[in-house]
Amino acid sequence: MSLSRRWRRWMYRGARPNRLARLLNRIAGVQHSTGFLGPPGWVVLEVTGRVSGRTVGFPLVIADHDGERYLVSMLGENANWVANVRAANGEAVLRHGRRRQVRLVELPVAERASILRRYLAVAPGARAHFPVHPQQPLAQFEAIAAGYPVFRITTRPGH
Repeated sequence: MSLSRRWRRWMYRGARPNRLARLLNRIAGVQHSTGFLGPPGWVVLEVTGRVSGRTVGFPLVIADHDGERYLVSMLGENANWVANVRAANGEAVLRHGRRRQVRLVELPVAERASILRRYLAVAPGARAHFPVHPQQPLAQFEAIAAGYPVFRITTRPGH
């Protein structure tokens, strides 16, 4: 395993960011949310915390695939933002220059593989958290799909 891969895995041991990762995530959050310091696929997801009830922000990368946009949990099922989105019934806000109210719809495991592969192509920083390489056959992604939640980004009704 490369030094970079070990470093990234160390920062998120147990699917939780350590102190350094939290600091870097704050910096990334500012960069992702401004809209002019990063690519269009860099966003901050804002969702109500399931325990605190406060709005919590997470810097994420959008994967575009077949005309749709998706958010993928690089840390798998145990990521806080995944649990918060599920508790909020998918209601959230995406920030990239401006705020957009969205509904996130979780995909069934059978529909995740091609999106996971696309995600690794557009989010190279996430590769350390996946046991597959972006160039591997789709069957490899099908084998791990159950461990990585994927949400389709849709508009919220009435917004």
